Amino acid sequence: MSPTIAVGVWLVALILLLWYDPGRDPKSSPALWVPLIWFFFVGSRNPSQWLSLGMVTVRAQTMQEGNPVDRMIFSALIVLSIAVLTTRSFPWARFLRQNMALVVLVAFELVSAVWSDFPFVSAKRWIRDLDNYLVILVILSDPRPLQAVRTVLRRLSYLLVPLSILLIKYFPMLGKQYEQWSGAASFVGAGTSKNMLGAICLVGGIFFFWDTLTRWPERKQRRTKRILQVNVVFLVMTMWLMRLAASTTSDVCLVLGCVVVAAAHTKIFRRRPRLLKALAPAAFGLYLIMFFGLGMQGQLASAVGKDPTLTDRTKIWAFVLSMHTNPLIGTGYQTFWLGPRLQWFWTQAHLGSLNEAHNGYLELYLELGLIGDALLVIFLISSYRQICRRLSSHFALTVFGMAAWMMIVFYNMSEAAFEGGLLFMMLLLGTIVVPVRLKGKVRRAADERRPAAVLEAAPVSERVLDYSS
Repeated sequence: MSPTIAVGVWLVALILLLWYDPGRDPKSSPALWVPLIWFFFVGSRNPSQWLSLGMVTVRAQTMQEGNPVDRMIFSALIVLSIAVLTTRSFPWARFLRQNMALVVLVAFELVSAVWSDFPFVSAKRWIRDLDNYLVILVILSDPRPLQAVRTVLRRLSYLLVPLSILLIKYFPMLGKQYEQWSGAASFVGAGTSKNMLGAICLVGGIFFFWDTLTRWPERKQRRTKRILQVNVVFLVMTMWLMRLAASTTSDVCLVLGCVVVAAAHTKIFRRRPRLLKALAPAAFGLYLIMFFGLGMQGQLASAVGKDPTLTDRTKIWAFVLSMHTNPLIGTGYQTFWLGPRLQWFWTQAHLGSLNEAHNGYLELYLELGLIGDALLVIFLISSYRQICRRLSSHFALTVFGMAAWMMIVFYNMSEAAFEGGLLFMMLLLGTIVVPVRLKGKVRRAADERRPAAVLEAAPVSERVLDYSS
């Protein structure tokens, strides 16, 4: 099949799938296309990179100055997100109070532009990344948040998974990359690196696994049976792509996420929710003890098929720490990998044209110092407490959030994903508290309802629902 015919087949199949999808929600809001477009760019490539249709290269000047096409499109998405939230009379004051840990972290990121070497660049990137939170609010403020989450993630997987296969098989100049010195090929699909392809597979894999288990009790229904069949097909496609990506971090995190989802649906953990709540933090605590307390980095890496240096990550960590940034406040939001520091790393480290520390906690330390890492830890603890509070009343999305939390705390031990990316968006979907005022009767899925007596007892003006669960 020629590449041109392959593109035509992919387009027709995509349109048919979106239109005749058995999981399609006919009542879904058109506003959900806004977060879908944002998710697509976050999970793949910037608009300018798609328009250029060339190999993705990293240039210091481009990283610092950005691209006007990207700015225009991202600004439009920010405006659209704000417009949607405005039409829904979004209660900003209540939202800020209920998500104070996240608000303080994001505010500190903005303030860090004051002491950055590149204050204008830092501020611009903060404004751009603000839409990470706005599009999440568009999804979770939907009258039916569970269906909104399913709609966006399902459509996203329909876009990115087949597109990655298309690029790898028929457009290798876009779907593959080659090492500068060795010439070794790596598969990137719709992303810009094999780790991004791994993240695409990680998000798609955990979504279809979670969606399958949450729908399993209704598997005898005709529509549900068809949805499960589509899920299985996409799970197979995702696993095939994951094998090509060869991203060990994504492989391990997908297993951990699936373990959480599967455990949540077993009788043992359903009857003993405290065990489920302790599962994720206990697993991460044990990992930290083995990694730092017992010095078992090499053994843990070898156990999952990596070399003891975690593919030179330990060399990266040692070099960036030797650059002696401000230990308390860092270099400023997303400006460590700019200017002289970036050039110094590229010329002196001899580790390639990298632009990340391959550790989310270290990346935040370099940019925001110990204060930034402390605020991150507070947010992670606060978000997990929010998850645990909603386990009994909002089961489906709570389990999704718990799996996302587990995956991201492990993922950031060898990749940087606390300042954006698909996995960070998954964490926000499962942890942000979104209060929405009731205007009339709102129909909600059975696993999203609160006890009717609670709502009936409250005055109409005080009836506020937590739509994040």
